[in-house]
Amino acid sequence: MTNEQASSTPAAQAATRAADAVDGTAVAFAAVTKTFGHVRAVDGIDLRIRRGETVALLGRNGAGKSTTINLLLGLDTPDSGRVRLFDGTPERAVGAGRVGAMLQDGRPVPRVTIRELVDFVARTYPRPLPVDEALALAGLTDLAGRRADRLSGGQAQRVRFAVALAGNPELIVLDEPTAALDVEAREAFWDSMRGYARRGNTVLFSTHYLEEADTHADRIVVVDSGRILADGTADELKRAAGGTTVSFDLAGGSSEGLAALPGVTSVEIRGDRAHVRSDDSDATVRALAERDAVRRLQVAPVSLNEAFLTLTRASAARTAQDAHSLEMSR
Repeated sequence: MTNEQASSTPAAQAATRAADAVDGTAVAFAAVTKTFGHVRAVDGIDLRIRRGETVALLGRNGAGKSTTINLLLGLDTPDSGRVRLFDGTPERAVGAGRVGAMLQDGRPVPRVTIRELVDFVARTYPRPLPVDEALALAGLTDLAGRRADRLSGGQAQRVRFAVALAGNPELIVLDEPTAALDVEAREAFWDSMRGYARRGNTVLFSTHYLEEADTHADRIVVVDSGRILADGTADELKRAAGGTTVSFDLAGGSSEGLAALPGVTSVEIRGDRAHVRSDDSDATVRALAERDAVRRLQVAPVSLNEAFLTLTRASAARTAQDAHSLEMSR
C-alpha cells in the first residue's frame, strides 16, 4: 500500500482530523512563490489561517490575489515553497470535500432546477451536506424548484454558494463573491455566509468592497506585488495607517502651518474643508483649538479604505524606487 492510499483510509482520515483539531490550522503557506514569465505573481508568501476564522484577502488588480487563491485550491502549483490545507495537499483536501470554492467565472447550467444541480454536485463527494441543508444555508429553500439558468444575479450567486457547500466543506474560498450584486443581494449573501461561519467553518474571501472586509472579516490580509503588506484586524490596520482623521472647515482661514501641528502626519484640503491625518488626535485638537478660524471640527477613525490606500501607495512608491535604483546601478 502506498502512503497516499494509506492516508485515504477511514482510520487515517480520522487521525488527520484529530491532528487538525489540535493544531488548529486550516491554511498554511510557507515561502510560496509563483512566476509567470517575467512577473512574480506570488513572491514569498507566508500565511497561516486558523480553523474558524473569516479572513479577507485585499489587494489592487494584479496584486496576486487570484494566483494565491489558485495555489490554495490546487489549480496551480508553486514554483517554490509549500501550500497545505488541513495538514495535507490542496488536491487531497478538495477531493475529500473539505474545501468549497466560489470563483468569478461560474456559469448557470441550463434546463435543471436548483435542487437537481445541488443534489448532482453533492453526490460527487464522500460525505456531502444534505441538500435541504445546503439550500437553507444559501437562502434558496423557496427557490429550489426554479431552473438554475433563470435567476437574478443575486439568486445565481446564492446558487453558486449552495454548490460550494454541497461537499460539506470546512473551508470555503470566495473570489469576489458579491461583484455586480446590488445592495440588497449583497446583504442577503452575507447573511447566508454568516450562517455558514457560525458553524465553526473557515472562510477566505477576496473583495473590492472594503466595507465588506471591515464588517465581516475577523482578520484582513493585504497583498501587493505578490507580497503580504499587512495582516491584522481592521482596527489594527487603521491604527497602523495613521489612526485618526481630524476634519474641519477653514472658514476662509489659511491652511498654512497645519502640517506642523502636533501629531499630524498628512494634510488634505478639499474645497474649504481640511482633512488632517493624526497619530495623536488629542494633541492635534488642542493645537487646533488655538486657531480662531476652525469650524465644525470632527474626529473620526481612519477608514479601512484610507488605510488600504496608504498601504498600497507606500508599496507602489517603494517598488518604483527599487526599479529606479536598479536602473541606475546598471
